[in-house]
Amino acid sequence: MRATIIHAPGDIRVENAPEPKIVAPTDAVIRTVATCVCGSDLWSYRGINPVTEPQPIGHEYVGIVEEVGSDVSNVKPGQFVIGSFIASDNTCPVCRAGYHTSCRHRDFPNGCQAEYVRIPLADGTLVALPEPPAEELIPSLLTLSDVMGTGWYAAKAAEVRPGSTAVVVGDGAVGLCGVIAAKELGAERIIAMSRHAPRQTLALEFGATDVVTERGEEGVARVKELTNGIGADSVLECVGTQQSMHQALQSTRPGGTVGFVGMPHGVQIDGQELFFSHVGLRGGPAPVRAYLPDLIDRVLSGRINSGKVFDLTLPLDEAAEGYKAMDERRAIKALLRP
Repeated sequence: MRATIIHAPGDIRVENAPEPKIVAPTDAVIRTVATCVCGSDLWSYRGINPVTEPQPIGHEYVGIVEEVGSDVSNVKPGQFVIGSFIASDNTCPVCRAGYHTSCRHRDFPNGCQAEYVRIPLADGTLVALPEPPAEELIPSLLTLSDVMGTGWYAAKAAEVRPGSTAVVVGDGAVGLCGVIAAKELGAERIIAMSRHAPRQTLALEFGATDVVTERGEEGVARVKELTNGIGADSVLECVGTQQSMHQALQSTRPGGTVGFVGMPHGVQIDGQELFFSHVGLRGGPAPVRAYLPDLIDRVLSGRINSGKVFDLTLPLDEAAEGYKAMDERRAIKALLRP
């Protein structure tokens, strides 16, 4: 099969690789219908996460079940499925509490930018659609494997409520999906922080009411200006840098909440400053499996169209161009078709 391999920072190749096999009785093998490049993949592409040897890459996928292990009963060959970027059993106490990405038995599907992929813990990880979806829905369904579920978790962790004011820090695919989530959860005012015109346009289409182009202290001041000097009820931090976290915390009103889903790199939080701010802070790897049934319904009903975050579609063999385009901010998110 063809699979995407990262050899070193900036060095993405699509190569021949062995097809995955059933290893454990809880596994499934799926044939990918669509996969994509994630913003978090760029941490390795840019050399921020070390790459010491060639390795498969990619963790977002939708596809058709090809084969299942002997213990798998919830999905069967021929079904169209969506799964979380982290595998979970969906039965342990942590999963039952809604935090599947901290499952007691979690595993990590890897190498999903490929023609076939092995999914561990298939019964708990994969959700089958009742019938194959219309072609035009596949991009939106693909977002549910990570970015839409992650944006949803950012809004839930930030405690977005009907009538509230929400700020979204970050205009990548997760941030834009966070705008959708804030709208769906009833936020009355949604302030998108973005410096890129195409992303601003999409944020407004998704439900943002205001756009703030400033960053850092100037960005905080602009948010305060828009909220009568108080700050927002909820802030979604969707980047993972020191600046974005500081901006998020400073843009939140006393008693408000920050939901952070950007993978932190070099982020340090002053405990005393947080203590006196009365700002709540919750986040982590998004438990997208918890949200899949609801989000699938929203996509199939046409209520959300998160697939619009894909502004570049390429054949799998051109994955390197997808990485390059996202790295250079020529694309928000690249969809790959095997």
